[in-house]
Amino acid sequence: MRLVIAKCSVDYVGRLSAHLPLATRLLMVKADGSVSIHADDRAYKPLNWMSPPCRLEEAPGVWRVVNKAGEELRITLEEIFQDTSYELGVDPGLRKDGVEAHLQELLAANPGVLGEGFTLVRREYMTAIGPVDLLCRDANSGAVAVEIKRRGDIDGVEQLTRYLELMNRDPLLSPVAGVFAAQEIKPQARVLATDRGIRCVVVNYDRLRGIEKDELTLF
Repeated sequence: MRLVIAKCSVDYVGRLSAHLPLATRLLMVKADGSVSIHADDRAYKPLNWMSPPCRLEEAPGVWRVVNKAGEELRITLEEIFQDTSYELGVDPGLRKDGVEAHLQELLAANPGVLGEGFTLVRREYMTAIGPVDLLCRDANSGAVAVEIKRRGDIDGVEQLTRYLELMNRDPLLSPVAGVFAAQEIKPQARVLATDRGIRCVVVNYDRLRGIEKDELTLF
C-alpha cells in the first residue's frame, strides 16, 4: 500500500464530473490498483476514488488514474509532504459472525434460494485475496460467485467486485457472474451492485431455518 500526503486538487471526468479544490489530503494506492482520496474526516469513506481495474499514470505535478471505460481521476499535485509504501501481505479477510456463518451454511444447502437451477460447487472458494463465500453454477452451468452478509453495504459490494475481477481472469471459470446476498441490503449498495452487473438477493434467515412467524401477515 502506498500512502501520499499532498496538497492537491482533484477532478473526476467521466459519466459524472466532480471537482475537489486545492487542499491537503491523503492519497491511497492499494495493491489491487485502486486509488482513493481522503480528508481528515468522513471516517473511512473517501472523497473520491477509482476502483480497479484501472491504471495510474504519473507525471511531474499530476496523476492520471484511468479505468477500462476511459473515465479519469486527475490529481494535480502542488506539494508532496510524504510518500511512503508498505507491504501488508495477504489479508485473511473478515471473520463472519454467527448469523453470517449460518447463512452461508444454509444457502450452501439450499442454493436454489439464490437463483432457479443453482447448484453448489464449493464453499469458501479461495482467491488470491481471500475466499468467496460460495461458488455456484446456474441453470446454464455458468459460474456464479456469491458473497453473503447479514447487512449488505457498499463494502460488501466492493469486496465481491474484487473477487469477480480475479476470478474472471481464470479461463476455466470465466465468465463469472456475481450475487450479493444479505438479510438487508442498503439502497446505496444495491445501486452500486446493479451498476456493476451484480444481482442482489434478500434472504429471510428465519424462513431458511424453517421458522414461521407467529403473527399474521397480509402478504
